[in-house]
Amino acid sequence: MANPLIAVVGRPNVGKSTFFNKVAGRKISITEDRPGVTRDRLYADAEWRGKAFSIVDTGGIELKSDDIMWKQIKKQAEVAIETAVVILFFVDGKEGLTTSDYEVADMLRRSKKPVILVVNKIDEYSEDKVFEFYSLGLGEPFPISAEHGKGIGDVLDEAVSYFEKYQNEPDDSIKIAVVGKPNAGKSSLVNKILGFERSIVTEMAGTTRDAIDTRFSYEGRAYTIIDTAGIRKKAKVEDDIEYYSVMRAFDAVRRADVCLLVVDCTEGLTEQDTKIIGYVHEQGKPSVVVMNKWDLIEKDTSTINKFENKLKEDLKFMDYFRSVYISAKTGKRVERIMDEVDKVYANAHMRIQTGTLNDFISDTVRANEPPSYNGRRLRVYYCSQVSVAPPTFVLFVNSQDLLHFSYERFLENSIRGAFGFGGTPIRIVTREKKDNNI
Repeated sequence: MANPLIAVVGRPNVGKSTFFNKVAGRKISITEDRPGVTRDRLYADAEWRGKAFSIVDTGGIELKSDDIMWKQIKKQAEVAIETAVVILFFVDGKEGLTTSDYEVADMLRRSKKPVILVVNKIDEYSEDKVFEFYSLGLGEPFPISAEHGKGIGDVLDEAVSYFEKYQNEPDDSIKIAVVGKPNAGKSSLVNKILGFERSIVTEMAGTTRDAIDTRFSYEGRAYTIIDTAGIRKKAKVEDDIEYYSVMRAFDAVRRADVCLLVVDCTEGLTEQDTKIIGYVHEQGKPSVVVMNKWDLIEKDTSTINKFENKLKEDLKFMDYFRSVYISAKTGKRVERIMDEVDKVYANAHMRIQTGTLNDFISDTVRANEPPSYNGRRLRVYYCSQVSVAPPTFVLFVNSQDLLHFSYERFLENSIRGAFGFGGTPIRIVTREKKDNNI
């Protein structure tokens, strides 16, 4: 069973994200003094007094707004409430009670979930500062100052008291980061894979501002999909909010097991797409290039070959790439993505037995000797695979200086040709070992 979930809800700008970041121990949720900054649900794993849990931050709830974005935020918060074990309802101790607070309180009561009333922004406690909040009918208010870390422990003590019927287990899910430029169709793809609306999807680019985790299962296997904000060129990142979003997208790549690189087919592979894919490659992550909006391309019998050849040309630095052509909007071929995820994940964790590997390397070097430099020739004594994700091989040689990049690339391509490793980078590391030590 997954960790019990705590949902943090309330109207905009009451300090939910500040609290969330304190509990998570790192700056995950974007905190700014303006409403609507946390649009989607943000998750983090945490622990309090030996009890592991997940916590979710939500966008501020404005129940009576007709604005489409506020309606979407309300929908996201409702999903968080449905899946939570306990709800932390945040109100603003400085501003006092508002009509919106009463409306949100009514909504939470209907959920039939345990609700803890948290009065934030109480830097110096006095009873009169929290007395009016009893009128919400949600029991005793917990005064805190999220910004200064006051009272957070009391809230968490109360929250974890509801966890007794839950048994925690480690998260062994395969984590999939969905990355790409803004408006490439990432959130639509995530929603299609999950089968329900999880990320806010509008025609406006950049509506997914943070990396959002959702756990799901596919054919009996556990996954966590991470939808990320679109990554723009640095010159276009004018707003601090968007800058933070880009940083979180890169963080999502770093903690992912597999990356889905979503490309808009109607634009083709742009310079920015190549940079994003290059970052994934540098991080050693297995990946699938998802060519989206394939339904909008006029096709003939050679169209897909033309696109593939262009990808091979633009992605020479990672010629191991795997691609799939889909339409997130219509759902066409989306089912192929999870099969590709499983394949590249398996390839990234493949191990070659040392004996088999050394026989292959010996035969390869014998058949294609490296060139000599100044009368000296590279000798490869031994090879061992030392790790996976990415698969990493150590070559013991007589001199590291004699291993030219072109010959290293030749060895990498030979290993790929013999053993596969499609969709994942591999690493070759050299170590010097003198003849008399063999």
